[in-house]
Amino acid sequence: MHDLKRQASRSRFALTPVALVAVALLHAGAARAQAAAPGGEEALTLRRSPLLKDEIPAAARKELPTFLSGDHLSGRPDLETVIDGHAELRRGDTVIRADRLDYYQPDDLAKARGNVHINRAGNVYEGPSLDLKLDAFEGFFNEPRYHFLKNDAYGEAERIDFIDDKRAIMRNASYTTCQRRPGPSWMPDWILRAASISLDNDSGEGVATGATLSFKGVPILPIPSLSFPLNDGRKSGFLPPTVGPDSLNGLEVTAPYYWNIAPNRDATLFPTLMTKRGVSLGGEFRYLEPLYRGQLRADYMPTDTLRDRQRWGYAAVHSGGLETGITGLGTLGLNLNLNRVSDSNYWRDFPRTTASLTQRLLPSDASMSWAHGDFFATLRTLNYQTLQDVTAPIVPPYNRLPQLAARYARVNVGGFDFSVDGDYTQFQADPTLTLQPNAKRTFALAQISRPWLAPGWFVTPKLQMNATNYQFQAPLANGATTASRVVPTFSLDSGLVFERNASYFGRAFRQTLEPRAFYVYTPFRDQSLLPVYDTAANDYNFATVYTENAFSGNDRIADNNLLTLGVTTRLLDPDSGAEAARFGIAQRLRFKPQNVTLPGGTPVADGVSDLLLGATVNWSPKWMVDSTVQFNPQTHTSTRSTIGARYNPGNYRVFNVAYRLQRGTSEQIDVGWQWPINDLWGQKDQDMGRGRGLGEGRWYSVGRLNYSMYDRRLVDAVIGFEYDAGCWLGRVVLDRTTSGTTTASTRILFQLEFVGFARVGSSPLQTLKQSIPRYQYLREQVTTPSRFSNYD
Repeated sequence: MHDLKRQASRSRFALTPVALVAVALLHAGAARAQAAAPGGEEALTLRRSPLLKDEIPAAARKELPTFLSGDHLSGRPDLETVIDGHAELRRGDTVIRADRLDYYQPDDLAKARGNVHINRAGNVYEGPSLDLKLDAFEGFFNEPRYHFLKNDAYGEAERIDFIDDKRAIMRNASYTTCQRRPGPSWMPDWILRAASISLDNDSGEGVATGATLSFKGVPILPIPSLSFPLNDGRKSGFLPPTVGPDSLNGLEVTAPYYWNIAPNRDATLFPTLMTKRGVSLGGEFRYLEPLYRGQLRADYMPTDTLRDRQRWGYAAVHSGGLETGITGLGTLGLNLNLNRVSDSNYWRDFPRTTASLTQRLLPSDASMSWAHGDFFATLRTLNYQTLQDVTAPIVPPYNRLPQLAARYARVNVGGFDFSVDGDYTQFQADPTLTLQPNAKRTFALAQISRPWLAPGWFVTPKLQMNATNYQFQAPLANGATTASRVVPTFSLDSGLVFERNASYFGRAFRQTLEPRAFYVYTPFRDQSLLPVYDTAANDYNFATVYTENAFSGNDRIADNNLLTLGVTTRLLDPDSGAEAARFGIAQRLRFKPQNVTLPGGTPVADGVSDLLLGATVNWSPKWMVDSTVQFNPQTHTSTRSTIGARYNPGNYRVFNVAYRLQRGTSEQIDVGWQWPINDLWGQKDQDMGRGRGLGEGRWYSVGRLNYSMYDRRLVDAVIGFEYDAGCWLGRVVLDRTTSGTTTASTRILFQLEFVGFARVGSSPLQTLKQSIPRYQYLREQVTTPSRFSNYD
């Protein structure tokens, strides 16, 4: 939540208005803009303090000794030293080599001539002549070639003037991140040429004036002035404008601006022109403090010509503590999640605004909590905005205005664990839509258990008492305006754990066998007239099969007299303890019917339940299979099935497939992948290391397809290609998102990335990251290079 996309640093230009027009015209065929979408690319983190520098402090540098060496040494003590032949000077993180070197000690001035090579903290400069004051790092270098360590940039200049150890100005200079190749005719794929380039390592910014960006030998972007990053730090400035088509909004043009307010605060403004709708003004603000953090996103469209009205939406998140300054009260927890839009069509018209605003149920949730020792209390208000669709209406959930909850819990008190929970909630919604009255509900849940635990077994009896009271704003069907319910529950959880050494397929394991029995008894209480405010049936899976209640929430307590039997076996690596495989089976034996149901539900008959089967296999880091099947032994069919597999043999190679079945309701196949397609013609990988791709000249196929077999249609689709040329990357992605039962939006995302310099076009990176599990960026700096990685 508190990450900022790397485009805010790597792809940010400080452009003049003329340059903005030039970029927009250049990329008129690009796809819908996401450049300013918060979180839209690789992440930068808000920080409470600046980064530590991998440099020698200036004060300490002055105290460092100077080492001189060469073929011939002459001079006057404490005045000057002259070295002829293989001359070398060392001081701290600075090394100078040349054919001849004159060092004037009173001025701390070094003059180097002939094949001059200087390495300053990993940054290398080479050329014919250098004059430099060492401590101040002030001077000039004629006709230098350079290589910067942190962003792997190369270039040459007519002259470099070193202002100090952080700042320099290059005259008639070139700049690129393309690796040099042997031969006099070599030219980089992309290069920036400028009348002057100013470098400021303190701010991590380079500024070029009179600049031209060339790609494949063709000048594509003349710009009077632009700024670019020298590292991964954030800085203020315009992001590259993006232009692209969208099937819903027409041609979209976005000119985002990033404002780096402080290390722990920033903002992004992203005005957008939509040819079918009008102008949208958007922005995001983020903050990070010692006790709290948060972000605010807002969009405003004065006039939407398609809807003939104003459009707006906002989403705000805040979490952390609130210092009261009151003795004995201390810090309160404060959490906010606010979401609102102007109208019910917002989620359909702007399906990619933010994740929270593309839903049809928008919560505005505010809570304040306090904890002291074993006691915890929270005060909460929750209010939903329901975006209705006439083709698929939904019943709105209940607002909680307010909810007050408290809990007191103790463990191992004389061997016993106990807790008491209390809750008061006022539920509000439109009775004409919910078809039941609003109410104030109070409930208390007390429970006590006595666990007996040993290395090979456990037994835990538990007793619960649930008491609930309702006060209705309108009478029920029987005329009652109040209702009460008290329900006791007894449960007994027990299990055994056996272990043995085993071997399968030539591999040694520690195998476990873990049978488990869980019995629960809850007497029947007639709850058929009680409304339902926050309750739903639990899913039938391994997380809920060993629980006391068949429902979540507090409006229904299921009557139970059942025994759940199950067994799990696991294969563990004997050295690391890592789980290579897990297989489980469970089934419920119901001794009497469950008569408590949700409205419209039917009682659950006695006898045996569906069989629950589960398997997870991580046999090797390459393969993973996870499956859960709910099998009906009477019909010999699966009621629900979820089967997923992942093949991940290495970096930038992943294939995911999942099959999901809920009989009579849905059946889907989900496939996602990232794969180098140069394998098809036998090109071998280059081990570039994590975050560096698989080598130059490689194509990658990326995508995710979600197909509904029940509806016989493609629900969502992301498919595209990435190309890695080493110093530049190309991406083109087709993104189709369903925005209603009969509508969908389609966009084409195209991006050209000049590695270590800028990204131009509409970014598909966040779409790929969210859609494809284990997707990897082709260029993701894992660690910051140290000066010792390029040490002379």
